[in-house]
Amino acid sequence: MVNRRNFLIFGGTLSVIAIAAAKGFPLPARAASGETFAVTKTDAEWRAILTDEQYRILRHEDTERPFTSALNNEKRKGIFQCAGCALPVYSSEAKYDSGTGWPSFWQSLPGGVATREDKSLFMTRTECHCHRCGGHLGHVFDDGPPPTGMRHCINGFALTFVPASA
Repeated sequence: MVNRRNFLIFGGTLSVIAIAAAKGFPLPARAASGETFAVTKTDAEWRAILTDEQYRILRHEDTERPFTSALNNEKRKGIFQCAGCALPVYSSEAKYDSGTGWPSFWQSLPGGVATREDKSLFMTRTECHCHRCGGHLGHVFDDGPPPTGMRHCINGFALTFVPASA
């Protein structure tokens, strides 16, 4: 039943989540529901090899602010790898400018990305993560360009870029 009290509680919860995300506070990581990954590390080991921003995104499913990653503007030919384990996940051949402020791709490399349902923030989305280490990369939407019609909206700080050899 929607009444003023329930509306205020619901609205307050959304406000706290929005403020936490805007301030860069990590939201708690969701359980991977039984998934296992080839690369596993302790929390301390992940913290030792990742920057603070990479750690928040890859290990706690945070989201970088739009237009803050240099990889959003990367135009060279090459491969985008998971910043956690260096698995090749996207090719520059599938990258395009979606105008959203995050690197966007119309498909991932074979064996690079796995997906699962994400019901956080009171909506259902498709979350994508590194197939090898489980690091959160971003989300997949069905509003992308041909040939797939998909938009992999990816946190640039979750990736590293390796330029193609000349």
